[in-house]
Formats: sequence, C-alpha cells, structure tokens
Amino acid sequence: MVPDVSTGSDSRGLIVYLFGPGRRDEHTDPHIVAAWDMAGAPDPGRDPAATYSLLAKRLDHHVDLRTRELGGKKPPQHVWHCPVRTAPGDRYLTDAEWAEVARRIVHATGIAPEGDDKACRWIAVRHADDHIHIMATTVRADGRRPRTHRDGQRAQAECRKIEAEFGLRRLKPGDLTAPRTPTGAERAKAERQGQAVTARQWLREQAYAVAAAVRNEADYFTVLQSLGIKVKIRLGPETGDVIGYSLAAPGDTNAAGEPVWYGGSKLAPDLSINRLRERLPDQEVADRPRYVADPADPWRHTTTAIHAARIVLDSGDDAAAQGHLAAFGDALYNIASATTGPHRAELRAAAMAFNRARRSATRADHQAATALRKAAEELAYASSEPGGLAIALLFATVHLARAAAKWHEQRGHEQQAAAAEEAFRHLQAGYQQAAAPVLADLARRAPRAATARRFEQDVRAALPDHADRILADPTWTALTTTLAHAETVGHNPRRLLAEVGTQRVLDSAEYPAEVLNWRITAQPNRRTQAARMRSATSGTSARSATPHPPATPVAMKPEERRHR
Repeated sequence: MVPDVSTGSDSRGLIVYLFGPGRRDEHTDPHIVAAWDMAGAPDPGRDPAATYSLLAKRLDHHVDLRTRELGGKKPPQHVWHCPVRTAPGDRYLTDAEWAEVARRIVHATGIAPEGDDKACRWIAVRHADDHIHIMATTVRADGRRPRTHRDGQRAQAECRKIEAEFGLRRLKPGDLTAPRTPTGAERAKAERQGQAVTARQWLREQAYAVAAAVRNEADYFTVLQSLGIKVKIRLGPETGDVIGYSLAAPGDTNAAGEPVWYGGSKLAPDLSINRLRERLPDQEVADRPRYVADPADPWRHTTTAIHAARIVLDSGDDAAAQGHLAAFGDALYNIASATTGPHRAELRAAAMAFNRARRSATRADHQAATALRKAAEELAYASSEPGGLAIALLFATVHLARAAAKWHEQRGHEQQAAAAEEAFRHLQAGYQQAAAPVLADLARRAPRAATARRFEQDVRAALPDHADRILADPTWTALTTTLAHAETVGHNPRRLLAEVGTQRVLDSAEYPAEVLNWRITAQPNRRTQAARMRSATSGTSARSATPHPPATPVAMKPEERRHR
C-alpha cells in the first residue's frame, strides 16, 4: 500500500479532478467513502444536487475564516492531498475498508487526530478499485495549522500496519532516500508519446551514467549537453558559483512548448550539486593527462578494488561501506559501458537496479572509496575488453552485489537490500552468459595429463583444506589451463594458489575452482611487470599509450526510451 503526500493551493481544482472523468476517462463511479463529517460533506459523485463549488466551500470553511483574519491573505499551500494505492495483485478493498484506511491515515499524519473536534476538514474519494484520494484543507477549526511534520513518513508507517492487518502485500519501508517516483501525469504523458519510461526516469539514468564516467563537474555538464540534454545552471547571486542545476530531456515540453525542467535533487538525492561534488574528483587532479600502460590495467585495478570493497563491508565502518556502495554504483555503469556482447543488457539493468542500493540514511565517506572510484573511472577510458579479465571483473561484481544486499539487510534497509538482490540477479545472469563459452574454451585447451597432475599436487600442498572440493569442481579442468598460462607469464603456481586461496569466500563457494580461476586471471603478468621496471630504469617512459576519450555513457538514448 503506497501513500503519496503532496500540498497545493487550489481546493476546487483538485475536487474537479477527483470527481471528473480523469485525464483519460479512467475514473469510474467517483464517490466519497469517508469524510470529517459524512452528513456535512456533499458528494458530487452520488448526489446530483451536490456541486464542486459547494463541496469546496464546505472544505474551505476554516481556511476562509482564517483568510478574513489575515486581511484577505490565504494561508500558503493549504490543500493537502494523499492518494493511497494497494499493490498490484492485492485484493480490492470494500468502501468500508477504504474508509478505515483514510481515517487511520489522517490520524497518523496529524490532519485529523481521532477525537479532535477542532481538526482539519477532509474527504476520501474512491474512483478506482485499487486506490483512494484523501484531500484536506490544512487549517483547523481553531485557526491553527496541523502538525504534519514528516507526514509522508508517518503515512508510510501506518500503511505498513494496515497491510499486516488487512492481509495485503507487505511493501518494504523506506528511509526517505528513494528518488521521487513519476507522477500519474508523467506516466500518462510517456504513454501518449509511446515511451516506456518517463522523462524523469530517463534523465536520472543519463545523469548517473555520466557522473560515473566524467572527471569533474564541468565535464558532467558538457557530456550531458552532448547527449542532447538541456542544462540550466543556477548561480549564486554574490559569488557567481554554481549552486544548482536542472535538466530537460530532448523534446520534453509542456503545453506552452517550453522545456520541462527537473532539478538534480528532484531526480535523485545524490544527484544534487552538493552530493555530486562530494564524489567527483577535484579539478586539479582531474585535469592531468591520463595514460594507460596496459589496456588490461583498468579491468585489473577495478577487480582488485571491488575485492577490497568486499572486505570494507565486513569492517564495521558503516560510513566507509556506504562510500564503497556509492562507488560500486558508478562502477557498474562504467563496466556496462565498457562491455561488449549480449550480456551488456544485463549489466546495464544491474546498474539501474543498484541505484536504490547505493544510498541510505548512512552518510557516505566517499574519500574511503577513492581507490574503487578511480579504478572504475578508468574503465570509461578503456580501449578494449580483455577477454577473461573482464569476466573475472564480472565475477567479482556478483559477489559484491550479494554482500551489499546482506549489508543492507542487516541494517534494516529493506528497499536497498531488495535493490541489491535485483542487481545481483542481473549480474549473475550477465556473468553466466559471458563466462560459459570462456570456461568451455579453457577446458578444451587443458594442458597434458602430467602437467595437470603437477597442478593437483600444488593444490593439495597450498590449499589442503579445500583441495578435495577444488579437484571435484567441474571447472577444475579450466583452472589447469589458467594455471598453465600463469606459469608461462612468471608465476609460481603453488605460491599463487596459496596467495589467492586465503579469502573467506572460498569456504562458502559452491564452485571453488571457478573462484580460483578468476582470481588468478586477475593477477598481473609478472614478465610484463619486469619489462616495465627495466624500461623505467633505462629512462624509457612506460606511459606510452594515448589517452582515450571517455566511453559513451550506458544510459538510454532518447529514442531508446520507447523500447525499454
């Protein structure tokens, strides 16, 4: 059951909408199911003699008295509106049940506490099977305004109780960090235009994808504009500094043909200018030339940083953990952007799903996650996808997404935990699509039996507690190929197994050989490292690659909105 509190200043206009046919004739039999006084609230839906103006006058009675006391000045935002909708699949409530819901919500939110004869006037209108609209005028009979602080949160809490008592689907409580949901008007507009998502949702995904890839604040606005998005900057009156911004989607206009603007914080709390600045690099560091000695480095660095983030989630430092989750959200966009192949769609879906898991009421320590953020940012400039190393990175993201879900669940962040679980499922599906042919190819290229027996001895010597499970794993044959390759690039197999096999996840891994395979794949090439050292010693710069422009953000292009 979902309540959605808002305020306005036009009583009659809202009444016209509530009892009218709806914007697309979707309202059927609109009528009052509860009110401050059923006898005193004329019902235009059931009584032909009851007019919109008469109902508005009755509701505005206390407002009009207060207006005369104020010398003709109406109290601001004196109309309170709260649609309440059951979840898809829930049974339809009776009028009597909806009346109880309405009375409980106006009590919980402070609009009309039970037994308070001086409370605000209100009505609850039902014009569909699955929802009602509660409307109130927020001036009490004694002329005071009601105490509606945190009314949205209190309405949510009451709905959770109602769900349990009425046997409805139990929705997950929020913590006021979720982005704003599209309004009914926004959804209707998207449907009329043949779009699968609203302009607000599309802009949010674009903004997240761009913020994950850019080097600084200036680049953020430049790249958004390059995607056809209109950008409006708000400057401070004295300093001239940027203090806010708004975005408008291409072709999204109002009835007057003007762009429909959405402020950054209205898209999502962490897209406000202040929240962006907390995690974007500073200008001086960001403007340095970017050189890549080895195209595989961004993938390897990000894999290493994600493994480190997994440890932070277990550290007990919640601020640092929250910072790593925010950085992981950016990393997912860049991984999807830098990835090719059919599994890219799953990675993009994972990035979008994880947006709800990347923030909570815990304030993030973004500085603690600098290594992950910088490593992931490199992927926006990566020139190629290095095969097995890219899959090793996907494997690491699967485990971090599952750990994120557990971290949120332990702290009671139910919406975030559910979002992380959804991202986990997309990442797991993407990993399986990408990994299956690679693992099959590794198994096909397995070394000779004598070499495999030698690696078996190495496993028993380096990891005696896990050896039997590793050797029984179906991916053991693929691991022998990876060990053989590691040996050719300068690694000692036994020492390498001991080094990568000490992490806790191996204890609970269903396929420990698969875990080891991708950990070993992510290890640096020892011979290449040695060659770089020799080159640096002789005065030859190892930083020879030309910096690449950032990859195109993975968010949808305008025309893709209708196909999602």
